[in-house]
Amino acid sequence: LTAFANYLAQHGRVPAFLIADLVEEDFQRQLLPHVTGRAGRDLLARRVAQAFRDTPYRTALQQGRDEEGRRDDRVLLTALTNPALLATWIDVIEQQQTPLAGVYSATLLWADLLDELRLGYQHLLLVSEHSAGMRQIYFHDGALKFSRLVQANGQSADPAMIAAETARTRQFLNSSHFLAREEILHTVVITPAEAIERLSAACADRSDLYYHFEPIEAAAEKLGMDDAPPLADGLLLHWLAEEQPPSHYPLGEKGRYFRFWQIRVALYASSAVVGAACLIWTVANLIHYAVATSHSKDLAVETRHYDQSYARSMSDMPPAMDKTINMKAAVTIDQMVARQGPWPLAMMNMVSDALERSPQIRLTQLEWRANVPGSHPVTETTMNPMAATSAALVAPQSSLLLGIPKAPPQVLRLQAEVLVDQNEYRNVLMAMSQFTSELARKPRMEVQVEQLPFDVRPNVKLSGKAGAPGAMTERARFTLNLAWQP
Repeated sequence: LTAFANYLAQHGRVPAFLIADLVEEDFQRQLLPHVTGRAGRDLLARRVAQAFRDTPYRTALQQGRDEEGRRDDRVLLTALTNPALLATWIDVIEQQQTPLAGVYSATLLWADLLDELRLGYQHLLLVSEHSAGMRQIYFHDGALKFSRLVQANGQSADPAMIAAETARTRQFLNSSHFLAREEILHTVVITPAEAIERLSAACADRSDLYYHFEPIEAAAEKLGMDDAPPLADGLLLHWLAEEQPPSHYPLGEKGRYFRFWQIRVALYASSAVVGAACLIWTVANLIHYAVATSHSKDLAVETRHYDQSYARSMSDMPPAMDKTINMKAAVTIDQMVARQGPWPLAMMNMVSDALERSPQIRLTQLEWRANVPGSHPVTETTMNPMAATSAALVAPQSSLLLGIPKAPPQVLRLQAEVLVDQNEYRNVLMAMSQFTSELARKPRMEVQVEQLPFDVRPNVKLSGKAGAPGAMTERARFTLNLAWQP
């Protein structure tokens, strides 16, 4: 344990992956109702907790569905039944604050490696030699069913022990109804190439038992290893370091340092991304600054050229009647008046568009004005001061009447009449309402009805005779007040 602690201290905060290759490993096969989602996960957690109460290193593997009856789920419950064997080593890992990425079962790792080794027998017994002894794992159609560890001494495979233990496992599988007596059990032995000849001489095939020898060098090549390890432990360690799968068993508080390590790595990665983004942003700004500086120098040269050209042109001209800045201001005011002046053309276009949609309406009178609070009425004299007989008669007007600094509100008093047959009061109101709605839909337009075609107030006495000629002549007219803000 002291040597292990020193080993962890030398490697700092590098994540650790712990493989448990123990005899104390149990497997139970159960059929559970097919339940998905959170309810299914809760069901598996309850069953595995009921099956293995005394150990936290337990898990459940779903292995397809039953072909008969309710088609229940086939589930393999497995656990390391003696957690005290792991506790001593995990305590040292915690004392050194080494991030524990996961606790793994050697048996379950072989189940993950089965596809990599491309062993596709229906009834397969995988035999491999580890530092803890010889492990036998039984697979049915690629699904793990059973495993046992036979402890042995020595670094080389004992042919007699392999043959004897394989025959014993074959008898156990028959008695446990894993396979029938006439079915063939294919035994694949992973061993160094130099030991294959010696093992094949001692392990003879039978009618119900075939031996296949897989050189550990070939298995290492399938996993992408440069050098073949002497024992199968090296295959598991290499694959685990390359793939780094999730832990086979829940770690709980034992995995807190690994979670801290993940957070630290995420913070470092995000800091690197932010730093790189800031660096790119700084370089882009420097490039833009250089380009802008170059353009400003070019513009300064061009400005000096135009200033000199203007000075030469002005030197040949006679003295101006006014300053250049005043003439420029006059041009600006002229353009502003032309653009924002209170001309009635815009409101006439809106009224014309509404008349196109209301053919029953005919205009009789229009009164337009620019509505500036506190200003004098717009007359020919105020719009054209030169027409006045003397300067004393010209009243001062607000600059808003000229559209300076913004266009003034405009008001239009509109009188019209409805062209319908006599006595069709409802049609008169509908035509006027349609015309009013068309005007109200214009942007920034307010419409107010000043006079209706006829008085519909409940307190007014009706007069005249319905259906008489000329009964609607005077009452078919109405008056609207339109206010529009340009």
